[in-house]
Amino acid sequence: MTALLLIALFATALLFGGMAFFAAVLAPLVFRLLPAEQAGHFLRGIFPRYYLWVLGTSAAACVALFPLSKLDSGIMAAIAALTFWLRQVLMPRINALSDRAKAGDAEAARGFAFTHRLSVAANLLQLVAAGAVLAGFLT
Repeated sequence: MTALLLIALFATALLFGGMAFFAAVLAPLVFRLLPAEQAGHFLRGIFPRYYLWVLGTSAAACVALFPLSKLDSGIMAAIAALTFWLRQVLMPRINALSDRAKAGDAEAARGFAFTHRLSVAANLLQLVAAGAVLAGFLT
């Protein structure tokens, strides 16, 4: 196995594992153990770091995969680009809408619900895409 292939495999596995752990274990556990207000505050602090993890591992996989598989490298580039948008654009919007909704703004509550669903769908899409690239290592 070449060094690039090992780096690509490791970065993709870290990406997929980190995303799966966050979605399946950490977020549900936080909401189960903490009151809703504290859970939301905690996750608001975690998400910027989570997105840096996704951005860093997907970018590393993208670079390592480029000479090996342009398609897989492109998928990782798309994950990185979407993560950048989620972190820099959508997450601040979600936070602002959440704050306004908590203050009683009904329109902001609807906006929060929509943008939150959008972020969940985007994260699920990224997880599935990373899983598909990871599964490709088996062939």
